[in-house]
Amino acid sequence: MSNGNIVHIVGTGTIGEPLIGLLCDAQEELGIDEVTFYKHSPNLEDRPKVKGLIKRGANLAVSDEKKTEFQDLGIEPMYEAEEAIRRATVVVDCTPKGTGLMNKEKYYNKYKKKVKGFLAQGSEFGFGKMYAVGINDEAITPKDQFIHIVSCNTHNIAVLIKTLAIEKSKINHLKEGRFLCIRRANDISQAKSFVPSPEVNVHKDEKMGTHHAVDVYHLYKTLGIELNVFSSALKLNTQYMHCIWFDIKLDKKTTLDEVKQSFIDNPRVAVTYKKMANLVFSFGRDHGHYGRLLDQTVIVLPTLHVVNNNEVIGFCFTPQDGNSLLSSVTAVERFLYPEEYEEKTKCLWPFLLQEV
Repeated sequence: MSNGNIVHIVGTGTIGEPLIGLLCDAQEELGIDEVTFYKHSPNLEDRPKVKGLIKRGANLAVSDEKKTEFQDLGIEPMYEAEEAIRRATVVVDCTPKGTGLMNKEKYYNKYKKKVKGFLAQGSEFGFGKMYAVGINDEAITPKDQFIHIVSCNTHNIAVLIKTLAIEKSKINHLKEGRFLCIRRANDISQAKSFVPSPEVNVHKDEKMGTHHAVDVYHLYKTLGIELNVFSSALKLNTQYMHCIWFDIKLDKKTTLDEVKQSFIDNPRVAVTYKKMANLVFSFGRDHGHYGRLLDQTVIVLPTLHVVNNNEVIGFCFTPQDGNSLLSSVTAVERFLYPEEYEEKTKCLWPFLLQEV
């Protein structure tokens, strides 16, 4: 039987591990009684990570057939994998692309009458209603049991558009948005998928290019807003941070001072005068949680430029998965405390830095 508010995280990768740590560190403030997590593969390389998460207060779940292998590594699991899902109040799937949808069909639909909510991360289109905190909060209803937390670059594009083009009354001033996602090759925690030189992506969507524009289009569609957006993407042989070049045309006049002030005034936006990714990255390492800033974007103020009084051009950095982490925790709290989630998540505000 479930005992209190239990949050179960499936996966311990670039989002799963820091999310488990964040929930453990803020467990009392967030009103969580237990944090559990599932680890798929027992291996010596990951043993320090698993032991570290257990030391922080999280309880490990593994499949029955691998329990002995974990014990041979000196790690004692607390729960069986499906048992951990069954007893959870909220389940957060942080597995690689496509696995969340498979887990939904195999496990989550089976327990949806008992578990309050399920979340999936990143490229899991079709898992549930898309969500990014501060962007479409009002679109999430009590009926939305399955939530899709959009990718970190989708968060970034979404907040750029909201800051410059969307009024509080949902009036859309965006005429056209063009975005170039200049992506890092992989996370510093990963050894695979590094590229030896810049690698360009193809435009798979006829109207919107890469999935980044497609995702932000569907994110805003939950609010009844349809956007004219297009994105391209490429990978660089670096592990520091994603960067986005943007060109946003408005149907109203603006000035450079107004643009700068709009970003400065947005509590989910950090601004910087630093123009190198390593400097922003190292600041996040020193001042963020698990090395991550939780802001949705870091605007490089010196790069902002206004053309013809209505076209805003500039560069920004994407906090590595930090924006997705904040949305994940907020969504968890929405399921646990529907009337108090905004108050509960105030404990994370110190990681929303205004300047980097």
